[in-house]
Amino acid sequence: MESPGPSAAGPEPPGRAEPAVGLERCVTGIEGLDNILGGGIPRGNTVLIAGSVGTGKTTLSLEFLLRGAERGERSLFLSVTEASDKLVQNLSTFEFFRTDLVVDGKLVFVDLPVLYEKLGLESEELSSEELDILVRTIRDLVRSLGIKRLVLDSLTSLCYRIRKDEQIREFVLRLGEEMSACDCTSVLVSEITPTQGRYSTRGVEEAIVDGIILLWNARRRGDIHRVLQIVKMRGSAHSHAQYVIELTPIGILMTPHLKGARADEEG
Repeated sequence: MESPGPSAAGPEPPGRAEPAVGLERCVTGIEGLDNILGGGIPRGNTVLIAGSVGTGKTTLSLEFLLRGAERGERSLFLSVTEASDKLVQNLSTFEFFRTDLVVDGKLVFVDLPVLYEKLGLESEELSSEELDILVRTIRDLVRSLGIKRLVLDSLTSLCYRIRKDEQIREFVLRLGEEMSACDCTSVLVSEITPTQGRYSTRGVEEAIVDGIILLWNARRRGDIHRVLQIVKMRGSAHSHAQYVIELTPIGILMTPHLKGARADEEG
């Protein structure tokens, strides 16, 4: 099939979305993405980037932060599993990456396990009170550093320590509200399997977030292509067309996903 999403829209002519009048945008810096979003993500929105392994979720998230730091918007990457030094090393493959952005504190990396330890959140299952502490700590960090772009990679890994759906719902809702109040645009990475039929592990996160960007791998004539589609974006008219993305040293490039021949979804 063409897309793993449960409600992904059908094909439509690709093109530039009309910008919303009077609505401030957080320009992603990824030209093709900004074009189909009418100029960028509405400022303060919380967006879920959903996809299976190898679809480009972390790369897209990092470029979003890098482009923001270049524009003078302080950016924060909260890493749940991968060490920050390894992430910075991976960034060196981008031609536009500047180490001074990290040195000067315009691009900040925080390892969530280190934050857990400092806060004493060491239990296998986080309680509602502990999740409240975590949200308030992230909010205070965003406020003190003047963060305008935040990425949490990944929400899925964090949710392994949250056992109840209502707690996940409350965490995502609270985090989104706090970030919006700080005028911070946030991206939550969601890891899904190709045949999962939803945009998050538990299926509750997507109803709360303001936007969903879906990524998947499609096979055509023996080649595998990464494909991107905007499933929803509150406060923004946007294209529902599917786009092939390429992860290049100069950044993510997007072209319309041409239909035809046999195209089978692959994880």
